[in-house]
Amino acid sequence: MTFKVLISDPMSSQALAVFEARGITATQTGKMSAEELEGMIADYDGLAIRSTSQVTPALLQKAAKLKVVGRAGIGVDNIDVPACTERGVVVMNTPFGNAITTAEHALSMMLSLARHIPQATASTRASKWEKSAFMGIELTGKTLGIIGSGNIGSIVAQKAIGFGLKVIAYDPYLSEERALKLGVAKVELDELLQRADVVSLHVPRTPQTANIIDASALNKMKKGAMLVNCARGGLVDEAALYVALKSGHLRGAALDVFEKEPAKDNPLFELQNFICTPHLGASTTEAQEKVALQIAEQMSNYLLEGAIVNSLNTPNLSAQEAQQLGPYLQLADCLGTFAGQLSKSVISGIKVSYAGDITELNLDALTTRAVQSVLQPHCDGVNSINAREVAKARGIHIVVSKDEQEDDYPCRMSVELELADKNRNVSGTLMQKRPRLIDIKGIKLESEFGEHMLYITNQDHPGVIGGIGMVAAQNNINIANMHLGRRGNRGDAISLIKTDSAPTAEGLQALRDVADIQEVHVLHFPQLAVPAGS
Repeated sequence: MTFKVLISDPMSSQALAVFEARGITATQTGKMSAEELEGMIADYDGLAIRSTSQVTPALLQKAAKLKVVGRAGIGVDNIDVPACTERGVVVMNTPFGNAITTAEHALSMMLSLARHIPQATASTRASKWEKSAFMGIELTGKTLGIIGSGNIGSIVAQKAIGFGLKVIAYDPYLSEERALKLGVAKVELDELLQRADVVSLHVPRTPQTANIIDASALNKMKKGAMLVNCARGGLVDEAALYVALKSGHLRGAALDVFEKEPAKDNPLFELQNFICTPHLGASTTEAQEKVALQIAEQMSNYLLEGAIVNSLNTPNLSAQEAQQLGPYLQLADCLGTFAGQLSKSVISGIKVSYAGDITELNLDALTTRAVQSVLQPHCDGVNSINAREVAKARGIHIVVSKDEQEDDYPCRMSVELELADKNRNVSGTLMQKRPRLIDIKGIKLESEFGEHMLYITNQDHPGVIGGIGMVAAQNNINIANMHLGRRGNRGDAISLIKTDSAPTAEGLQALRDVADIQEVHVLHFPQLAVPAGS
């Protein structure tokens, strides 16, 4: 199978070369309008973009084959990630490719603010020689407050320490151990604002961080402090920043990003203590080549091998893990499909349990596959990308547990459903890398999975098995194999029968009429492979 990828934004030609080297047909168009993109997307399995192309629900409606969107860069403001998840499209970015470049740009902005470099350049080019007008400050010995200590924030901290700055950081996810390793002091936001001579933002824009620097935050900053934002637009209340700069409360501010871009008419532009750049944080030759190479490799690995790296909406899975997990994913498929097909009432919870060597694997991926398989008989459009979101939307809680004690089998996986009327539990293992069922609702039996199967429950009385065989013969139901289990002498019993084809409605009813039989269900298990990018 040949995959096709569309590159709809200007991107290094290195990306095109990577796709072609991997046997993927790639088309590079440069900038496109929304209408042009919608008109082309139907034939493509992947879409590689930067910050211009917009991935909207309208576009996704046209993208029948789309499996993955790759953002060459870190920000995904132009991608409707929930809509992609709903449609089963993986969203990837390259969070590390432009980290150094963006960190260097933030430091350049700090230095430019401290020494009035843009203003002094303009003045000197205008044939002025205003040495006294551009008195600067040293950064050495000053305190830098970093809001967000992720990839970029950490690099800024390390390089700033090299400049002789003292660094404090606010980040709810920053541990004391990590802070110590970085050489920064962890503080709360209010303390950072009050102590810092320079505040630099390095967080994504979320509902929690939008306008994190508002009028109240600006008033808490010490008089004469400077503000730098090379992260995302919308983190700073620009109207409040104008007031703080105009009044002289802040010495200066530098923005590389704005609430509305392109920013062509902004009151901040009239202020002499404000400097700006047109979203250049990631704009170096090295960074653009790096992120283009990375996103092309990531998308290729997903389409060809099922590997998921730097995903925003599904668990990551390396190429090695994808290959290693193949048989275990088949087991998760079979168990989830088994439980899901038998469940006729409302599902309120899914518990997935693991024991043995399987506990050392990527359980996120296995659990997601099990949840997907449980839900597929009940919901249209469920896949490995949106399965957990579909469960959440239906009020289904998911519980994962590991049993560290020794088990009868080298590996065991169990799926238990909480239903309105009862719980349903099924367990399985791998034998010669093939899924095998070993327990149904506490009744032990061993059975392989087949495309067509019958699940029969009955009271353990003499003659039931003979009756099943007789009715099967009368209704042209050819039995490939049959596995039995029971709960004690004359208790509940289970027959799991693999057949060559699905029985007719008449044949099913004839089986249900056999004495002592309680339930007869038809189960279907396609020969489950794990296709790349499924």
